[in-house]
Amino acid sequence: MIKTSNHSTEHEQEERPSDATAAYPSLEAERSATVLQVLPALNTGGVERSTVEVAQAIVEAGGRAVVVSAGGTMVYELTKVGAEHIEMPVHSKNPFVMYKNINRLVEVIKQYRADVVHVRSRAPAWSTYFAAKRTGKPLVITFHGTYSVGNFLKRRYNAIMTSGDRIIANSRFIAGHMRRIYGVPVNKIRVIHRGVDLQRFDQQAISAERVVALATNWRLEDGYPVIMLPGRLTRWKGQTVFIDAIKKLGRRDVRCLLVGDAQGREDYRKELENRVESHGLGEIVRIVDHCDDMPAAYMLTDIVVSASTDPEAFGRVVIEAQSLGRPVIATAHGGAQETVIENETGWLVPPGDPDALAETINKALNLTADERATLSEKGVANIHNNFSKETMCSKTLDVYNEVLAPVKAP
Repeated sequence: MIKTSNHSTEHEQEERPSDATAAYPSLEAERSATVLQVLPALNTGGVERSTVEVAQAIVEAGGRAVVVSAGGTMVYELTKVGAEHIEMPVHSKNPFVMYKNINRLVEVIKQYRADVVHVRSRAPAWSTYFAAKRTGKPLVITFHGTYSVGNFLKRRYNAIMTSGDRIIANSRFIAGHMRRIYGVPVNKIRVIHRGVDLQRFDQQAISAERVVALATNWRLEDGYPVIMLPGRLTRWKGQTVFIDAIKKLGRRDVRCLLVGDAQGREDYRKELENRVESHGLGEIVRIVDHCDDMPAAYMLTDIVVSASTDPEAFGRVVIEAQSLGRPVIATAHGGAQETVIENETGWLVPPGDPDALAETINKALNLTADERATLSEKGVANIHNNFSKETMCSKTLDVYNEVLAPVKAP
């Protein structure tokens, strides 16, 4: 069984503060527990990052971590922390492939003697659900997003994400969505917010050379406050709202960055470029594509904005920025309402409102040095106390304990 130092009830788990310096829980059982995680692929993203971090926690706790995916750039990181990877086309939405994946997963569960199965996405969840049923293994599911409901078939497709013995919601917002839309009983839901790697996102760990290298690459002149909106280039992330807000801000003494990959949405990227030019912001707003060193990107930034027009299930950008003491401005819906402390670590503005966003950006730019220092300290403390990687992993191991206990109890 996976043992943790502090078991708690469902509601206590949701509110328990972190202990970022604590070691991961130990594993104590007749046979070290094996946890099988399943997700579509291991490319860059919050789901993938959480998978690797939990796998590392399992290994450090004395267990065996196995991950099934279609592969990707993060397989190396996964194996580096001591986990094992099995490549399988679990990313496919083809019904015939999904059906074949059931037997493939059954074989993996048997071969690796998995004690608990944890799936993180809809397409692989269908195969994983039946594989867990056939092998009698407890199933944990992480519900990562709201998913469009649409018609009955789409709702039924989504509903597989509520079929686990325990369902992890990455925010209270998502927990409420699950109860409201799918009728998930509250005793099955565990709220576990995503966590920040506080060693990677540490001001002292980020060299000036890294920051200067990025500023040079992005052609940022000295002496200008930098405002950044990180996020892939997709309409609901609110890049157009941000550009309009900068126009309304009416200041030429700032530099603004849209940091994110278009992921094939070249028409949208062109639309953003045209909007920048039509607003006369060519020297102020820049689209700089994907960044491999986000900690350094935050450190060269004075204000971080999340302008999503649809609710973020959680919103990793907001906690990463706070962990490095950056003032944050986010839209007042979704997970941001749980991670931003209004007027203390940042501000919340109505979604899709460039006037409110411009006004709040101006407010942040006009902070005194003392006000900015106080906000920075509170932001760092907020993340250390509530949103560390260690807290996320420990609470996830707690959930594994819950479903393992009936199986492994004498």
